[in-house]
Formats: sequence, C-alpha cells, structure tokens
Amino acid sequence: MKHKQDLSRRAFLLNAGLSGVALTIGYYWPALGKSVGEIIHAGDAENAATELMSWISIDNSGKVTIFNHRSEMGQGTWQSIPQIIAEELEVSMDQISIRFAAANRKYGPQPQEGSFSIRGWYQQLLRMGASAREMLIEAAAKQWGVAATECYAENAAVIHRSTGRKLSYGALVKDASQIKPPSQVKLKERKDYKVIGQPLRRNDTMAKVNGAAVFGLDKKLPGMLYAVVERSPRFRGKVKSFDDSATRSVNGVKHVFKVQRPVFGMLYEGVAVVANSIWAAMQACKLLKVEWDDDGFEHLDSEMLVARMQEDLHKPLPSAAFETALQNAAITIEAEYEMPYQSHSCMEPLNCIADVKDNSIEIWGPIQEALWIQVDLSERMHIPIENVTVNMTFLGGGFGRKAFLDYPVEAALISKEMKAPVQVMWTREDDMSMGPFRGGALYRCRGGVDAQKKIAAFQIVTAAQYMGAGTDNDAEQQTVTTNSGGIAGLASDYYQSIPHYSFGTLPTKSPIPTMWWRAPGANVDAFAAECFIDELAHLASQDPLAFRKAHLTSARYQALVNKLAAISSWESRRRNDGWGVAITECFGSMVGQVVKVSRRPDQKIKIDKVFALIDCGWYVNPDIIRAQIEGSIIMGLGAALNHATHFKEGKAVERNFNSYLMPRINEIPEIEVHIMENGEKPGGVGEPGLPAFAPALCNAIFDLTGKRVRKLPFKLEEV
Repeated sequence: MKHKQDLSRRAFLLNAGLSGVALTIGYYWPALGKSVGEIIHAGDAENAATELMSWISIDNSGKVTIFNHRSEMGQGTWQSIPQIIAEELEVSMDQISIRFAAANRKYGPQPQEGSFSIRGWYQQLLRMGASAREMLIEAAAKQWGVAATECYAENAAVIHRSTGRKLSYGALVKDASQIKPPSQVKLKERKDYKVIGQPLRRNDTMAKVNGAAVFGLDKKLPGMLYAVVERSPRFRGKVKSFDDSATRSVNGVKHVFKVQRPVFGMLYEGVAVVANSIWAAMQACKLLKVEWDDDGFEHLDSEMLVARMQEDLHKPLPSAAFETALQNAAITIEAEYEMPYQSHSCMEPLNCIADVKDNSIEIWGPIQEALWIQVDLSERMHIPIENVTVNMTFLGGGFGRKAFLDYPVEAALISKEMKAPVQVMWTREDDMSMGPFRGGALYRCRGGVDAQKKIAAFQIVTAAQYMGAGTDNDAEQQTVTTNSGGIAGLASDYYQSIPHYSFGTLPTKSPIPTMWWRAPGANVDAFAAECFIDELAHLASQDPLAFRKAHLTSARYQALVNKLAAISSWESRRRNDGWGVAITECFGSMVGQVVKVSRRPDQKIKIDKVFALIDCGWYVNPDIIRAQIEGSIIMGLGAALNHATHFKEGKAVERNFNSYLMPRINEIPEIEVHIMENGEKPGGVGEPGLPAFAPALCNAIFDLTGKRVRKLPFKLEEV
C-alpha cells in the first residue's frame, strides 16, 4: 500500500472524482443526528455542496484511493479500514493507497476515542466497498449486453461467468461513474471473506521504520516559525511579570509575549518564545524569567489529596436496602484500594502547527479528534467553520490527550500574534507535568457472600476527581452520586447475578486538571472491582475463575471463561506458583487475563506469563488485535509497577523519564493473546486490553504470597 501527501477534499474531488476518469463515491450523512446515511457520487456531493466521509476513488489504472476521516495513532486504522473496503470491493491490498481526510462536521461523529473506528463504521465501510463493486459489475454487464447477475468481481476485474470474458476496474470506471450507487447491497457472510480476518502486515510499518511517515513534528511549512512556552508549574498560575532581556539576546528569537490555552473553560497562562528554529526557541526559553501569581487556589501535595479522598470515602451513602443485604450475608469483607495520578507521556510530545490569517485557520499536527478542534477554533476565534481546516498527521501515541483542544488553540493564538505559520512544541517536561492527568482515586469496597457461596451484596464507593479543570475546596456541599450506571470495567453479567449492589462517587476537590486516559474509567475502576471480586472468591473458599463463572452466566461469558481456562491451562496450577485472573468489559468488548507469577532463586517475584483473551465480536485483522492487547498490557504494567505522577506544593514532581519510569524490554513477560470467534457485533480493541492486567497481577501475587496489593504502583521486589 502506498502513501501520498495530504490533499484537500475539493482538489481531490476535482482531480479524481469529477474528472471523468475515476469512480469516486463516499458515505454521506444527510443531516447531523441522522443514524442512517447514504452512499453517493462525488459529483452529486459537489452539486449538493455537501461533503463525503471516507471516500474511495478508483482511477483508470485500477488503483484505489481511500480518504480516511479517522486518525492513526498506532491502533491500525490505516490497515483495518482499507482491509474492510478491499474485502467487499474485491481488490488486493497492494492496489490501495490511503490518505488522511481533513475535519468536517458533515461527516457525523469523527472522534478517535472509545475504540470506535471499526465498531462505529464497519457497516458503512463494507457498504462503500460493495456499492463500488456492484457499480463496476453493472458497467461491465452493460458493455457485454448481459445481466449483471451473470457477472462477478474478483481481483480488481469483472468476469462473465459463462464466457470468461474479463474487464479490469480501470477500464470500467468511466462508465461506472455514470451509474447511481445502489441503495441496497448484499454483503458477504464471514465464511466467504478472503481479506477480513487475515493477519495481513500493516501497511504503515515500513514508512514508520524508514522515516517516510509524517508525524506532527515532521511537518514543515515555508516560512514557518517555532515556539516553546514557559507555563505555570501550578497550572492556574497567572503571569505577574516576565523579564525577557536575556531571552531576546539569543540569535533567531523573533518575539516573546504572554499566551493562553483553554483547559475545560479555564484559561491557563504562559509566555511564548518564538524563533526561527526550535533550538533557538528552546535555548532562549531557558533564559526567560517569569514571576507567577499563584494566589487564589490550593497548592496541594499528593498526601493531602489522598487524605481528602480518604475522608470522603467514609461518608455514608443512602442505600438502606444494600445495608440490610450486607447484614444478612453469611460472611462479609471490606477493603480499600488506591490508584495514582498518571501522565499520558505519549512517545511523541504534544505539538501543533497553526497558520492563522484574517479569515482562515489551518492546522497540522498529531490530532486525535479533528472535528472537535475545528468547531472549537471556529467558535473561539470567530472564523467561519468552512474556513477552518484541521489536517491530521500520524500520532506518536494519543491515549486521549491528543483529543484535547488546548494545544491547537495555543498554537493558533501564537500564529495570529506572529502573522505567520508557527509550530509549537511542548518539551518532554511540559508534556509530562502540565496535565491534564488521569485522576487518582480511592475505593471503599464492601461485600458479602451467602450460604451458597454466591455474592449477596456488593458495594464500591469511589472518591476521585471528576474530569475537568479541577475545583476549589470551598464550603459547597458535595453531591454524592449513587448507582449511577455501575462501575466502569465491571462485567455486565454481575448486574444480573448480584441481587444487591450499590455504587457511589464523591468528587474530590482539587485545582489539578484531570481528563480521560486510555480505557477511561475502566483503567482505574476495574482494578478495585476485580481485586474485590477475587477477595470475595477467597472469602467463599472458591476457585477464583470458577467463582467468576458462577456469576457470569450469559452464554457469551461462559464461553469466554471456558476458553480462558483452556488457553491458560488453569487446572494445571501448582502449589508454589501464583495464578491470578481478572475479567473486564468496556467499549463493547470483554477481556479475560490470567497472570502467572513465581519466586526467583533470590526470592523476588517475577511475572512469568500473561494469557489474554478478547471477545471483540466481528474483527478485521488478528495481528492488529494482538499488537493492541500486547501494548495495552505493557502500558498497564508500567502504570502498575513503574510510574505515577505525584504533587508537591501544587506542582507535578515527575517531569521526565528519569523519574517517571517506563517498563524496559527485559521487564516485559511473555504475552500470549487469543481471540474469541463468534458472530457478535464488533467491539473496541485499542482500550479494552488494559484494565484487566493490574488486578490479574495483584490477584496472582496474593495466590503466591497470601498478601493483597491494594495500592498502585508497587514494586515487585518489595512484595
């Protein structure tokens, strides 16, 4: 598969779809909010002054070009989306090239979050490929004067069954482009797939290895300037004054001025240093002297945050029915769990290019959610939305952080001041310490089992920051949310099998900004939930996997538990080994993980192996799934054992990888990934693999040592 430079929608349509030598169709949402769209010609879209999402175009050489409206941050959309279209279009993958589409609100939802790329769009993508195929078949049938039912497509050609006559797609596109796309197409059954379900190599791997792939930091524009920003280490600090005399003495510095960036409705301040090279900007920024106004908000330490959460945990929740059920249980138990704040720490630090003119804005960068940024910039800077272009590059990791609005707005404001295109680069220290962070959380879990060794009562009370810019510790009464949709990551069957459950959340007040982080909610909640399920199994003197199976009663979960036991050889557990299991559910997928640990000769614990099983329903490429699950497990391992963000006097302590430690390759255990085969609707893959690892690991450590690990991160050598 080949990669080409970005091209505007209009230029693409004019040069390809409307030129008379290509068949170009796309998926069109007739109006925002409509759940059903239609497939139309590029020409019809142009005449109707509308826009197409995920266009495909076939030129007279037979080459297929796809414009993808989803970002690519390593999760594999540049492979899986073409693979879907290739299946129904009946072409090979080497005949397809893919490009990024710019943001457009007429596409309908465009976020790259919630593992949504495939589960949200697979039907539309299948329909596009099938529609183009049927149009080409109809064009061939008309040339031959036969019925379309006598023809079929294969390997980018249409073949007449009885005579064997063949016409390539390239020879048919001119006639096919005059045919109206069918309103209904018959899609293949999975048993007939040739491309979908195959472990095909990712098409972007070589470009990323040889340096051809364009990430945000690789993008350059003529006359572009470079900027770094000195930001308040206390998040809400205001610029009282700054001395830039030494800064301006650095050769290449163009300007130094105050700038703002929006964080959930608040404006955080900093001082921008703009120069003709990134090196000059970085060196000059080191000489800048800023006096900050840090009045009006708290300067919290991590210990103060935990103490505040701890106090909140024991505020009573109004659930008399649960209290009665707990009192009637045969045996009860209570436990508390603690999760830390975390930085996103993507491999590629935040960066963005903005070119702001009098009545237009153009953005280039590692953008995880192009549409949100387009709309926000239009409203914030009073530019018509059709004049705001957001171009996506490859992302060196996103994890939710690069879906945020702050860094493109900051770049746009700097460009507006400079009247030139500007690339704003965040240093690693900025990226790691400025937030927003994944919020820390404390959990108070109470539960009991009945005489039949089943869960009779189950409660989790959470004290944590809500996602946002943070709140002040004033006298305002806290609102306790009870039974609000359950607990993230908990398997849905538990809500059917547990007769009495109760969940509540108390918002912790802190000025520290927090936001989503890979597998939002589930990445923290599932640790408490699945560790506590394990504690209840031990309380009931039950095998931990059998105990879960007794409560996960649906056929789908029963199949998952049975296969998890089989692939991990669960019944082969030995006395001196530690085996832990966790089963979680999020973004439409179910994941079971078994972690095996043991003692080394020096008596320190080592992780021997991780068995992972995902039920994501209908899927495209098993290799991409395995890669995503492996990456999720390694990210979960780092969050469990290696790193956390702490605060001292309102400032983030960890500012680079010397203190925010990442797992090293020699620390990664063997990981074995399996995929359930069934006919269920597709679920997510990029996020569901993370939440189960930490509880499975801690449950394994209990199985080996008899010690419960209830606080993350922890050190294996200290257990």
